[in-house]
Amino acid sequence: MVVVKGAASDPQHQRGSPESKNRSRTSSLFGNAGFWIATQVFAVVSVVVYTYHYDGAGIDRKSVASISKLSLPPQSVLVDPLLFAVVGNDGRFRENSFKTHFSPTSSTPPFFQIFDPAFLSILGPAPSIRAIASNPGFAFAHEAPIWVPETDEVFFSSNDGGPLGFSDIDHNNEVAKIHLNDVFDAFAASGSTTSPVNVSATRVDLPDSVQMTNGGTGPFRSALLLISSGRGPLPPSLAIVNPSYPYNATVILDNYYGRQFNSLNDVKIHPKSGNIFFTDVTYGFLNHFRPNPLMPNHVYRFNPNTGSVRVVADGFDRPNGLAFSADGRKAYIADSGAARGFLGPNQTEPATVYVFDVERGIERFHNRRVFAYVDTGVPDGVQVDKSGNVYAACSDGVHVWNEEGMLLGKFFLGTASANIAFAGKGRLVILAETEIFLAQIAADGVDVSFA
Repeated sequence: MVVVKGAASDPQHQRGSPESKNRSRTSSLFGNAGFWIATQVFAVVSVVVYTYHYDGAGIDRKSVASISKLSLPPQSVLVDPLLFAVVGNDGRFRENSFKTHFSPTSSTPPFFQIFDPAFLSILGPAPSIRAIASNPGFAFAHEAPIWVPETDEVFFSSNDGGPLGFSDIDHNNEVAKIHLNDVFDAFAASGSTTSPVNVSATRVDLPDSVQMTNGGTGPFRSALLLISSGRGPLPPSLAIVNPSYPYNATVILDNYYGRQFNSLNDVKIHPKSGNIFFTDVTYGFLNHFRPNPLMPNHVYRFNPNTGSVRVVADGFDRPNGLAFSADGRKAYIADSGAARGFLGPNQTEPATVYVFDVERGIERFHNRRVFAYVDTGVPDGVQVDKSGNVYAACSDGVHVWNEEGMLLGKFFLGTASANIAFAGKGRLVILAETEIFLAQIAADGVDVSFA
């Protein structure tokens, strides 16, 4: 027996329809219902049961039955890993992880995709996910999400050198912000817990010393901490920026002993020492707005009190997002090597999150091991919650793993996200190029600010 449950609606897959019965007999993992049928429910989930012959596969039916008894919250679907462990000789396999997403229920995004019951504690009893700002013609919401608690604003940057970014070697990208008070006012006016809203983003004009902003964190000593990729001969840099008008900026690092970095990418502050850690990668060159690389792709540590800068990890293909555990003893680094800019994607290169131990005192990263390999596209921005779960922006939304690297679930958008940020307890802001999403959940993110 195959038990299928879901709280995300899809009118094409209702109980008893000829199409649903035909699809229940297939082994396809995407583009159709496959083993599962999504049915519209609310607090308690309906259960649809179909017969399927496994020819002695030895499935633990007690385990399946236990999972099938779960009550799912709204906007969520259950995908039991036992039920897609075998595709079969006649099944359809995914050949392009960037373009084809894993969505067995064929539910309409956005929704929560649950692979393990532990994901329910992250979501809470009444989660919601929806778009809160959109501009279909402009990738205004790409990277550098920073939540400022005092004003309840979220800052972010537009795509630098990529599709719909309208930035290149001759044009800088943009930084903007939205006010979450406006978002919740729009929610109240909509009278819905799931309908999208569209609040206005306010452009933030920064000085020319900040070029192609691609990462951000903080607040750091009450300021935004922005990391920029540089543009043409203008150097990549770390800068602290006033979060209030006139948004004055001070560059605190723009070289490694007189050598320009390749194109700085993402940044985090160590939660105990206050030292700044950042990744340097060749995406500026691969997106045609930076010259040929002159150094390897590294992870660096910068001491803002002394000016000391050093490499703490190497051996990556393309290091990208990074995050620390709450105690600062572990560091997570996303390697997005499979995404190669103008060279095109190569699925045989890394799409992997690595975890390191952080050596006390000198804070060098060591004991590198694979934490997770993503199934869709590449991992980009990374965050951690207070329970130790790890979140990464990926090519179909946001993936969430427990501390052991087991995939618990996804915030499934059906489109790529490059970065994410917690904006207070139970609020996850997801940047998705031409849209911003807000997930209201139970989890609370690790504090990434530093006073």
